[in-house]
Parts: sequence; structure tokens; C-alpha cells
Amino acid sequence: MFVSTIRLSSQRLLAKQSSITSAVFRATTTTLPVRSYSQPASLQKSSNLTWSNFFKLRKQQRRINVGSSLFTALLGCNISWAYLSTMEIDPTQLVFGFDPLTVISAGIIASGTLGYLLGPIVGSQMFKLSHNKELVEFNNKNKEFLKHIINNRVDASSQSFSNPVPDYYGEKIGSLKEYKQWLRDCHAYAKKAKDFL
Repeated sequence: MFVSTIRLSSQRLLAKQSSITSAVFRATTTTLPVRSYSQPASLQKSSNLTWSNFFKLRKQQRRINVGSSLFTALLGCNISWAYLSTMEIDPTQLVFGFDPLTVISAGIIASGTLGYLLGPIVGSQMFKLSHNKELVEFNNKNKEFLKHIINNRVDASSQSFSNPVPDYYGEKIGSLKEYKQWLRDCHAYAKKAKDFL
């Protein structure tokens, strides 16, 4: 009888402990504030910019860069011509051991070349200003696209006159159709190089 009362009291004690722990667990879980941690906007992948829109923007960026290069080349030539045309030149004296007309022509060509090289810097700034809203998405897509180009381009060391390398940097790709064609060209190049080796 004594043993049965001990068992009964221990069972009651266990039941009380389990009810107390469950009550404490319920209280703590209901009173704790639930915080929702979301990823920052820079890490979230947005699907607003599709690949076709990306290629359109890329083509537009290329056109802006070429146009600004031509503009800055003409600007450089005009500035150098405006400076050199005011100089007094003696046709009988040599400049750096060359004819003065040759030196003037070389100076105009050099300033035009320098202006052409500075053109993409101006063009990229113009593109950034005109497409400020979609610039982050465009840069992310561009990085992803360049990773695809690096992973899929061919080994240029096995090129030959009859088997030229297809657009190694992917600069001429302006649409999904051209990208698929570039992949086919790379595959054909690799197959031809393997067959001849």
C-alpha cells in the first residue's frame, strides 16, 4: 500500500511538471515578438529586366559609345586645328626634323585618336544618366552574361585561317537569337579544331 501511494504521488508530480513546462513554453512562444528578416534589395533577384530588354539596352549602350567616340574625335580634331592654325610656321624650318605640315597633320590625327578613345567614357556616363532606374538590374544581367561568355567561349590557341575564332568577347551579340548562333559557332569551331588536331 505504501508503494502504491508513492507511485501515485510521483505520477501526480510528473503530471504537474509537464503541465507547468507546457504552460511556460506556450507563454514564451506567444509573448516573444516575431521578426521577419528580409534580404536587402541589392541581394534580391529581380525579374523586371528580361534578357531581350537587356540585349536592347546593351545595343543602345554600344551605339551611344560609338556615337560619343565619333563626336569626341571630331571635337579633338577641331580643337587641335583651332590651336595649330593660329601658330606662325616657317616653311623653311623643320620641326622635330620633319616638315611642319607633316607635324601639324600628325598632331591633328593624334588629338582625334585621343578624342576617340575618350568617347566611351563620355558615352557610359550618358547611358548611366539616361537609364538610372534600371542601371542596377542591367549591371547584374551584364555580369551574368559575361560569365556565360567566359564559360562558353572557345580556346583561341587552336585558331587558323580556315577556322577563325567566333567573337571571343561576345561584343557583337545583340539578341537571344545572336547568342544562340554564337553558341553554335563556338561548338562548330571546337569540333573543327578537334577534328584537325
